[in-house]
Amino acid sequence: MSRTIALLIMVFASNICFASNNVFVKMSQDLLAATQNRQSTDKIVAEISNLSLEQLESGLKDDNEKFAFWLNIYNGFIQVILNEKPELYEDRGSFFKLKMIKIAGQDLAFADIEHGIIRRSQYEYFLGYITNPFAPAYEKKLRVDERDFRIHFALNCGAKDCPPVAIYDDTKLDSQLDQSTTRYLKEKTSIRDGAVYTTTLFKWFRGDFGGGDGIRKIIEKYTGIKVGDRTLNTETYDWTLSLGNFIELT
Repeated sequence: MSRTIALLIMVFASNICFASNNVFVKMSQDLLAATQNRQSTDKIVAEISNLSLEQLESGLKDDNEKFAFWLNIYNGFIQVILNEKPELYEDRGSFFKLKMIKIAGQDLAFADIEHGIIRRSQYEYFLGYITNPFAPAYEKKLRVDERDFRIHFALNCGAKDCPPVAIYDDTKLDSQLDQSTTRYLKEKTSIRDGAVYTTTLFKWFRGDFGGGDGIRKIIEKYTGIKVGDRTLNTETYDWTLSLGNFIELT
């Protein structure tokens, strides 16, 4: 029996139903669903680890499939690892850089997935304005073709102020990302004393959002708040560890 057929059997045997026809997206969905239902993830983690780079590169054909897969993988492993070893979160500076995740034979850190693959080889500390020209070969094979600012409202890094966790599907990704963005920004944005206060994610990844003008347009589009020439302030981020914050998207 070929490995691809075996993977298909494993996915279809699951009691979880998703719209995606992509076997790898379904694997990522199963990982997240298992964490949500407090089921063992050992088998699916092993399957993801044992994939080949060639399988994953050829199997994730477009950005919808790549984003859905990698968002679920990132959010899933945050739940898996921090539920097992919450003490790792005490040193967040090193936590996100530890290569604790094996996918398709590659030992990856959360930073590798977020900044290298999902943000298309952006340097972590340059606000989204500088692409790494020396990205490793595996990253170039797996990364998305175009950045999408909405992923910042879908990635959950385990903190209280992170967006909640949803299971993403490539067949309805655009709608799901719009839902996540609207939900998060409406919750985190308000007007006080004539100024607009919003999430500090806009400050950390300014370039991903198109700079100051882009941020204002995004806030207006997804919250309905008329920013205009109001002063724009960002709130302090609450890094308190908070796991199991799941939502369902349509």
